[in-house]
Amino acid sequence: MVDTQASDDAVQELRKVYELLHTCLDLRQKYMVRSCQRLEDDPRNKDDWKFYPSAEENVDTAAAVNSDFNFDACEIPGNHDYTFGMGTEGFYNVYQSKKDQLDDNPLYNVPGRKEFLEDLNIILETVSDRPTQSLTLKRLQYLESKWKMYILVNEFQELVDSKCMPYRDFYNVYKVDTHIHHDSSMTQMHLLRSMKTKLKQCPDEIVIEEEGKQKTLKEVFEELGLSRHDLNIDNLDTHAHRDSFNRFDNFLRHFNPVGQSKLRDIFMGTDNYLEGKYLAEISKEVISDLEVSKYQAAEYRLTLLGTSKDEWDKLAKWVVNHKIFSPNVRWLIQIPRLYQILKDANEVDSFHDIVRNAFEPLFEVTQDPSTHPELHILLQRVVGFDSVDDESLTEEKISLKNFPTPDKWNSKENPPYSYYIYYMYANIVSLNGWRKARGFSTFVFRPHSGEAGDTEHLASAFLTAFGINHGILLRNSTVLEYLYYLAQIGIAMAPLSNNVLFLTYDQSPFHQFFQRGLNVSLSTDDPLQFHFTRDPLMEEYAVAAQMWKLSSADMCEIARNSVIQSGWENCIKEEWIGKDWYKHGAEGNDMKKTNIPDIRLKYRQEALLNELDMLRRYAPRQSIDVTRAEKLGVLEHDLVGAATFRSDLKWQRSKTTNKVDREVDECK
Repeated sequence: MVDTQASDDAVQELRKVYELLHTCLDLRQKYMVRSCQRLEDDPRNKDDWKFYPSAEENVDTAAAVNSDFNFDACEIPGNHDYTFGMGTEGFYNVYQSKKDQLDDNPLYNVPGRKEFLEDLNIILETVSDRPTQSLTLKRLQYLESKWKMYILVNEFQELVDSKCMPYRDFYNVYKVDTHIHHDSSMTQMHLLRSMKTKLKQCPDEIVIEEEGKQKTLKEVFEELGLSRHDLNIDNLDTHAHRDSFNRFDNFLRHFNPVGQSKLRDIFMGTDNYLEGKYLAEISKEVISDLEVSKYQAAEYRLTLLGTSKDEWDKLAKWVVNHKIFSPNVRWLIQIPRLYQILKDANEVDSFHDIVRNAFEPLFEVTQDPSTHPELHILLQRVVGFDSVDDESLTEEKISLKNFPTPDKWNSKENPPYSYYIYYMYANIVSLNGWRKARGFSTFVFRPHSGEAGDTEHLASAFLTAFGINHGILLRNSTVLEYLYYLAQIGIAMAPLSNNVLFLTYDQSPFHQFFQRGLNVSLSTDDPLQFHFTRDPLMEEYAVAAQMWKLSSADMCEIARNSVIQSGWENCIKEEWIGKDWYKHGAEGNDMKKTNIPDIRLKYRQEALLNELDMLRRYAPRQSIDVTRAEKLGVLEHDLVGAATFRSDLKWQRSKTTNKVDREVDECK
């Protein structure tokens, strides 16, 4: 006889587990909707989006990377009626009028500190729930086994389909380096060659001023006891070695050529005596290589410390004055979590200074672009924000008691990871809402998360981030890994970087994540520290292909993932991977551009929808007419809070979609 009681208990447990998972996805949807990080929220994804200089106006030679850029040809909009100010919670709010500001009636609903901590605790409680851990482990193992069965059955068919596709192969499908730091974007050989060239061609150029005394490049090297002929890869010492494994402090030392911070400032800085001239020249050479390759692009991270309000203008003028524009390049702004160091150096008085310096200029330029014209131009090519630093440092568990407003965080202790994440996210909410209203480009949040440290980092990013970098610690939390899979959150992984710093290559979860269907891409992180060849991104793919025996279809799928994760405009993604790239499965695949067999993406779609169907079955959301929504083009995935997957942009522009969106929002 069937034990009906045991069966009922099992069903009840399933319902409880799936309700927890569904709640987590709903919370993520709430945070994505409020921050305008969905694809349809960004005006740059509309068909009528225009930017200058356009891709057609770019050139290929390093000496003339956008040498025809004309600042006077840029359109600078005027002032806007809205106003802004610092709210009581410590982040900026936008108001429709001065009266609304006095009444504390902001336009955009930013989650408060208490709300954020409550939502984060729900995620963390779900992560630590034993039944949920058991179920998610089994579902992930099932997905992995299902993939292996798919390969056994379809590997030959994929090979035949790929061979039948004329012209296209892995080398000429578009791929994006989704995680690369700009000041380390060159290889060590490239930097060495540039330093030697400068010493030969302009040794008498003044490059630095110390204690009121100007010094030439030759004098700087003479003080270090070096000549042009003495320089080599070994004494340059920018490559991370075995001494860096689990020692992030040792790794940071390799950022200084020959161990000298002044050489880093001269050759790799944007704000120096030469106004970043040498770095601009190196950047143009690196970008030229991208343009010549045609099928590679990069999202470079520019650093903003938050020590002064004019940092933004200096950064923007460096890009604009040196004309560093390319169809193959977009920018992210990384804000290092260095409060403790800045406080010790008396650069800031409290965390409030960092928030103000990092975000106030952005609100000013959104209100009136003419106040920061170069910054307005730069922001057209900035796609998002990143948060970086050593995640392995010990930090206190957060609670409302140790989560004060930024003006009250004036101790020398560094705030925890989630504190940084929250205040970056909170300001992005207000900023994106205003920029969307003005028709300006919006920004996504793509922090470093899960490289080391606590699981809480990945939970915070799950709520607030469009995508993450690294994410290797997802392997230690089956619940979060499964949630990242369901939400198809982009993960820019860098196995060669991890191999040096935290996790040996053979232990990297990249291939397992890929097999299970997580939205992963390959990236280089810091070519200066980790790579040897002139083509770092291809080096990443080559090592991964050898290590895990990746097929051509595998590498093309990873390349397609990188384009989807990236911040390029919809019109450019249509050129790169197909006009219907945002649709699910084979319907969104243009094999003539991606070289991915349709059966591969059909399998991915069916596997994902099967998992989502389990959610709908055991934790239904009755307030949404799922059948009606499916007919209109919304997939179950969209209804459980997966805000960043390839949603149908054309459908979302319709009036009918807006109505369903309102229904989704109302049930949150």
